[in-house]
Amino acid sequence: MTNNKYVLDVAEDFPAIGLELDGTKVTYLDNAATTLKPKVMVDAVNEYYLGISSNVHRGKNYSLELVSNRYEQTRYQVADLLSCAGNEVVFVRNTTEGINLVAHGLELSKEDKVVVFSDAHHSNLLPWMEKATTHAVRTRADGGLDLAHYHELLKLRPKVVALSHCSNVTGVYSPLDDLVKAAKAIGAIVVVDAAQSLPHRRVNMKQLDIDFLVCSAHKMLGPTGIGILAGKGEMLERLKPMLLGGGMVDWVELDNYRLRKIPHRFEAGTPNIAGAYGLGAAIDYLHHVGFDNIAGHDQAMGRLMLDMAQQRDYLQVINSDTKADRGAVLSLTVPGTPNLDDVARTLSDSYGIMCRNGHLCAQPYVSEQADRQVLRISAYLYNTDQDIKLFFDALDELASFMFR
Repeated sequence: MTNNKYVLDVAEDFPAIGLELDGTKVTYLDNAATTLKPKVMVDAVNEYYLGISSNVHRGKNYSLELVSNRYEQTRYQVADLLSCAGNEVVFVRNTTEGINLVAHGLELSKEDKVVVFSDAHHSNLLPWMEKATTHAVRTRADGGLDLAHYHELLKLRPKVVALSHCSNVTGVYSPLDDLVKAAKAIGAIVVVDAAQSLPHRRVNMKQLDIDFLVCSAHKMLGPTGIGILAGKGEMLERLKPMLLGGGMVDWVELDNYRLRKIPHRFEAGTPNIAGAYGLGAAIDYLHHVGFDNIAGHDQAMGRLMLDMAQQRDYLQVINSDTKADRGAVLSLTVPGTPNLDDVARTLSDSYGIMCRNGHLCAQPYVSEQADRQVLRISAYLYNTDQDIKLFFDALDELASFMFR
């Protein structure tokens, strides 16, 4: 066991911790998919729904202005978190919608080139495949990205470079500063998928010179149904809105309309107002815990996961590079056991351990590295070393009769 000095005493803030399944305490290790929710976040959502749940920006009555101000306050909390301006933050449903909005809004054609990561989540791959011609950065034999190949692909002078800050399969962080600088040097538009990284680390968009960044609230203690697209003001001005309707126009005639200023031109229809309340509370909670503490815990848990996996010769780790900048996500294969449905189900039903199996919405990468399903565990700030030990102890028991 590693010595984790970043043990965070937060369990009492999360009602789901301590729940039982048929008398067995639940151990939640599927945080890369979505995180558990602190009570303060749920209270913020309820504050909206149990109060006068007005719409936003549609009139001048007192309750509407109160709700609108709270909604916009969250926008400025996000801007502070990302070091950008308030009008550079667009609320979307999730990371997927944010990336689609950018891919659609840039009005790309198949003659435009986009560099993507081969280990990218489908959400940072499919929109670019649909709109343009993609070139994927190769992987090395150990599962890491071939960064020399990345620099070779930049010689093609792509219009867009779509970066994944942290892999949802391996938990390995990419060297964002170097990658962005290289992409900007050839004039590319840089889009960063921070869905896996922002829950653990702050990202300074201004300092890094990032054009667009996307993430989802539900992966950082917030509610589902709301996400963030942040972009430089001049870059957002270039985007064609993906949705048209109420709330995103200043004036409409039968044969013409005038768009609202950014960011509201991208928020057609009634937004997820309660979600904005919840996102604001989640950001406050993350600041309360401290991002330095959260990042330290993330790295310590990642090291522990890798160490314990490498002690077991019946497991194979996807990207086992011990020198990689690694967070608390680990994907495993069991040679000789191509389908892990029964393993994941037994971990859940017999041990109370909730993890993930399959291709993790990164099928090209997982198929290349494993040619089969993988089993993924992912921890967050409320998980402990004991949770990880429990998982591997359970696998050891299962190995005696389930693995061939």
